[in-house]
Amino acid sequence: MTAEEGAGATRPDPSSSLSPAPGPGAVPPEKVRVLWLTKGLGRGGAEQLLVNCARHVDRERYEVEVAYVLPWKDALVPALRDAGVTVHCLGDRAGQAAGDAAELDTAPEHADRTWPLRLRRLVAARGYDLVHTHMPVPAVAARMLVRRGVVLVHTEHNLWHRYRAPTRLANAWTYRRNAAVIAVSQAVARTVDPARLPRTRAGVEPLRVVYHGPDLGGAVPGAGGRERARRLLDLDPDAFTYGVVANFTPKKDHTGLLEAHALLRASEPHATLVLIGLGPLEATLRERASRPDLAGSVVFTGSRGDVPELLPAFDVFALGSRQEGLPVALMEAMASGLPVVVTDVGGMPEIVTDGVEGRVVPPGDPAALAAALTEAAADPARRRAWGKAAQLRSETFDVAAAQARIEDVYREVLAR
Repeated sequence: MTAEEGAGATRPDPSSSLSPAPGPGAVPPEKVRVLWLTKGLGRGGAEQLLVNCARHVDRERYEVEVAYVLPWKDALVPALRDAGVTVHCLGDRAGQAAGDAAELDTAPEHADRTWPLRLRRLVAARGYDLVHTHMPVPAVAARMLVRRGVVLVHTEHNLWHRYRAPTRLANAWTYRRNAAVIAVSQAVARTVDPARLPRTRAGVEPLRVVYHGPDLGGAVPGAGGRERARRLLDLDPDAFTYGVVANFTPKKDHTGLLEAHALLRASEPHATLVLIGLGPLEATLRERASRPDLAGSVVFTGSRGDVPELLPAFDVFALGSRQEGLPVALMEAMASGLPVVVTDVGGMPEIVTDGVEGRVVPPGDPAALAAALTEAAADPARRRAWGKAAQLRSETFDVAAAQARIEDVYREVLAR
């Protein structure tokens, strides 16, 4: 099934449209056939990592395709196709109404329940050598259903203890089927149960950390970028403006950010907060933003595909999450030269040093978040220094190098 079919409505059994296993000469024998498997391809951080990495695959050595479960989360399918990647949708749109009402963090049980069988048929038909899974529920299905001759690698994007109990148990039960595990941050790696890691030969690490980084593709504007970005968002050219790129889910704690914004406005009455994203909490957030203490000071942009061009509109990037792996949006902001204010959760303090690239504050503390933002608003020189440091720090977020490290993992596990 192709990406075009995934964007359609009701379809016949996808197995009928799967391509056959490659015959002699269809794919050069030296190429390794790889499937990246994920839950959805909406505008989320883990999904964006696939797009970023796809642009840097060693195509002389690897033939990479992508499969996803939730057909209504397909915003990034065109970007993957532009990167030359074949995309397969495993799910059916019959479950879309339920899926749209579900939180973005939930497992894909709202998809039709036959998708694991489609996955098994896809892997058999396409003749993949390696399946690289992202997100625990698709990963569990792959470990249970993919034949033993296919090597499995998994990228861990989230803290283990944050998964719901059934997901956590199924993940742990099947985890040793992996040949290797990649974590997106040290914080994520520390939560993986060592007893569940795969047994590997001497000298091969079963778990390693790879900081993936952003791929802005040269889209960050140069001179005049701030003015253009503010015009795109219809913002006051002079007001202190900060924002965040994140789906509206509980773990991102936009509610706390709005409370911090209300406190900030006591000293910065013209301050503006920009929220880029979508999600199940949007109605709640809009209601809070409409109250007198915030009315007219919060901009909701919806989901945007031009985030790199919008980031220069911000004076500060602020992310008040209660939990994280390592958000791509934060790394994009730092690469854009923005000072940052973030919470001390997940991998964020691994790349942001308090007082160097910005401020790191406790999670769930709107007063501390507001104090950091007030400090930034009052001191443009300090903001500039933080922004320069953030951009310098971002030079270590090299997505091409990250993909090369991932391919090193492929070579190791396939050499067994």
